[in-house]
Amino acid sequence: MREREKPAESGRTADIPGGGKEQGQKNMDGQKNIMDYETVALDEREPAVVIIDQTRLPGRTELISLKSAKEIWDAIYLLKVRGAPAIGVAAAFGIYVLSEKIRTEDYDAFLAEFQKQKAYLDSARPTAVNLSWALNRMERVVLKNAGRSVTEIRVLLKREAVAIRDEDVRVCRAIGEYGLALVRPGDGILTHCNAGKLATVKYGTATAPIYLGQERGYHFRVFADETRPLLQGARLTAYELQSSGVDVTLICDNMSAAVMKNGWVNAVFVGCDRVAANGDAANKIGTSVVAAVAACYGVPVYVCAPTSTIDMDTATGGEIHIEQRPAEEVTEMWYRERMAPEGVKVFNPAFDVTDHTLIAGIVTEYGVARAPYTASLKEIFRKKAAERPD
Repeated sequence: MREREKPAESGRTADIPGGGKEQGQKNMDGQKNIMDYETVALDEREPAVVIIDQTRLPGRTELISLKSAKEIWDAIYLLKVRGAPAIGVAAAFGIYVLSEKIRTEDYDAFLAEFQKQKAYLDSARPTAVNLSWALNRMERVVLKNAGRSVTEIRVLLKREAVAIRDEDVRVCRAIGEYGLALVRPGDGILTHCNAGKLATVKYGTATAPIYLGQERGYHFRVFADETRPLLQGARLTAYELQSSGVDVTLICDNMSAAVMKNGWVNAVFVGCDRVAANGDAANKIGTSVVAAVAACYGVPVYVCAPTSTIDMDTATGGEIHIEQRPAEEVTEMWYRERMAPEGVKVFNPAFDVTDHTLIAGIVTEYGVARAPYTASLKEIFRKKAAERPD
């Protein structure tokens, strides 16, 4: 793994007109808002991966063009692009872009360099299974077409990356439809972190039912946890929901019990970065706390998970590797002055694992899995295999 203390400078950038607090005024003044841009896109001319730099939101909306392996790796590691589905799409576009830079027409040499770049990108974030899933899917294109020219393989890689992007949109909408059937108009919904449009290409996972409900006049009341220490709920979820006209209220992470006790929450929808075969789900740190509180107040917790995020080779959540983040994210990242004593020990896991016993259902693009998850998740994959036998 390359050094992390000197992130690469990304390629050309462009501020999006109407950035910052003006983003939510599209219907009034015709300006685009954050929802009108793809989270991850492919610039075919360069080629390059184009992302919204999410570390700048909500104050500044900026597109970044990523062309080198280090730029792509840094963008994933530094959370400029984040959310398991969006990471997968970025990885697919990224490895295609890098394949165009491999200056050889010899298959064996091309494969060796491709696999080297794949392993490097795969090291950026270990918990989100979509990263390795997308890269492995791209690698299979190379391996299955050994008899073709390298030029032809590059074309096939581009086609596969675009397919991964397009599938993400379809999958998220399907999750939204299944999730919407679990709630009623006017319900209060609580969500943690950002499993919204900014974590995918469109719709999001946990927010997909909210956006579909918004289109159909359900008038949900949404409570967004701020999500410490990186504040994805405050910076991203509250931002994109407000930009879309959703009735959203931002709360601190330690307020979830208060809103549930008041009877304001009818369901919890969260995303995930990896689901184990027994239904344990790894999601942004603090999710397990929300689930435990919800159990006390009888509020169902639904994990919205594309099948690409379900890892049937991992038996339980105890086997999921949890990424540890830098201490500075807790002690000083969001403050003008350091807010913790120098030298204090910091424990900063990026994720925690919610036990399957606290989860009412796992919402996938093929339906809602219920306990026992060891059986229902297998049934979900049987449905997937029947629909997509390839």
